Amino acid sequence: MKNHLKTIITGIFMVSLAAAGCKKSFLDQTPEASLAGNNFYQTETDFKQAVNGAYSSLREMGSVNYWLFGEMRSDNTYYQYNPSDRGYEQREFIDQFLVGATAEPLSSYWQQNYTAIARSNEIIFRIADKPIAEELKKQYTGEALFLRAFNYFNLVRQYGGVPLRLEPTNSPDEAQSKGRASIDEVYAQIITDLNAAAELLPAKYPVAEAGRATAGAARTVLGKVYLTQKKYTEALTEFRKVQGLGYALRAKYADVFSPANKNNSESIFEIQYLGAQPALASNFMYQFAPWNSLSIVTGDAGTTLGGGNGWNVPTQDMIDAYEPGDLRKDISLAVGFTDLSGKFQPNPYVKKYNHGFVDRGRTDDNFPLLRYADVLLMIAECLNEQGFAANGEAFSLLNQIRERAQLKPKTAGNADPVLRVETQEAFRQALLQERRVELAFENHRWYDLVRAGKAVEVMNAHGKKEMVGKITVPAGSYQVNAAKLLLPIPQREINLDNLTQNPQ
Repeated sequence: MKNHLKTIITGIFMVSLAAAGCKKSFLDQTPEASLAGNNFYQTETDFKQAVNGAYSSLREMGSVNYWLFGEMRSDNTYYQYNPSDRGYEQREFIDQFLVGATAEPLSSYWQQNYTAIARSNEIIFRIADKPIAEELKKQYTGEALFLRAFNYFNLVRQYGGVPLRLEPTNSPDEAQSKGRASIDEVYAQIITDLNAAAELLPAKYPVAEAGRATAGAARTVLGKVYLTQKKYTEALTEFRKVQGLGYALRAKYADVFSPANKNNSESIFEIQYLGAQPALASNFMYQFAPWNSLSIVTGDAGTTLGGGNGWNVPTQDMIDAYEPGDLRKDISLAVGFTDLSGKFQPNPYVKKYNHGFVDRGRTDDNFPLLRYADVLLMIAECLNEQGFAANGEAFSLLNQIRERAQLKPKTAGNADPVLRVETQEAFRQALLQERRVELAFENHRWYDLVRAGKAVEVMNAHGKKEMVGKITVPAGSYQVNAAKLLLPIPQREINLDNLTQNPQ
């Protein structure tokens, strides 16, 4: 235990550094060094590198854990069983609601969030009295506050109450937390941080700094926090402010996700990846391609890296969720592929992030975390909760999203029963459906189900479908109850930090 605490402290002191300069993103270099915090934080350059380092945990989480806990834990996706490679069974257990407290993905997600929090704390604590330009001091403080809040939002939605660490840890004695804060206490801190960040951060950056957290990103997450707490008036206030910041939907849905359009007018915040740099590249195309597709799906022939891994596979229910004619379907997923013999293989896969590779095994796709389309649908949700489709604006916002997908509008008096929405509850369901297909594979579905109070019902129904005819699914899978809406606290944290465990 003593050695492990020493490791924790060492990790907190280490700062991953990534220099700026790419015309499309501020993250264009791999971390160059690791330096002790006491000696490092002195100049503007030091703090810029430190802030860049705080963003790096997003890149790590985006590679696996975001979609593992946001999509595969929902009814949107599952996995392609691979009998020849059983090394990632714990990921399958997450999908099946069988995951235990010792599972590596739980610890990994916990540590990645707390690493970002620790780095943010260092910046917030050390920057106040340093002789750097006031505007940069505001920006870097705002970015650190945003990242701290964002990571606590990740934690509280998946684990419930967690330890609140708000200052740097300077010795092994300080590594022990004060135990788990309540869910309300964690949310209160998130709200405090995001309010402060929104006032400190700029609305936008020069092109070379695109991708950093903005005031719009802070207010969007703050609105999501209020929405999660069902504080619709407060949420709407924040989303209205985002509306006034100049964001706009792209004319074409496919353009939102193209690497050629990174950080576009619809993008509020996305994880930055750079295919030209091995340590900064994304690889979603490879992870999501069927493992039996060889290089057919990825186009990356002649290397063992060219095949797929069969993760985050669209469920049949997800495929069927698209209305006839919805152009988002073919942009977001494929229902299978044609093998080398010319035979069609019905193995679905996500293709929203399939735009080819920069070099073998490396792609240039960013991952969208916050989009303006999401904000418009959340405004519609707030309006509906204040009164059925208040003043017609909620319908207008919903149909604005549908129009881009070339779908007919939904109205209260429509003659078509599929398009007719006559009650507040029906509008809730219409929004949940629209969010599912508009934001498919962007890690919103699990949180939407929980917020709507539908997770237990939907996931048990989903489980019954998944169990049919599948001998590879363990007994007891998909037995979902209210307790299983929270993940187990990693057992290592229970042991080392004397934390209480979530009921399971």
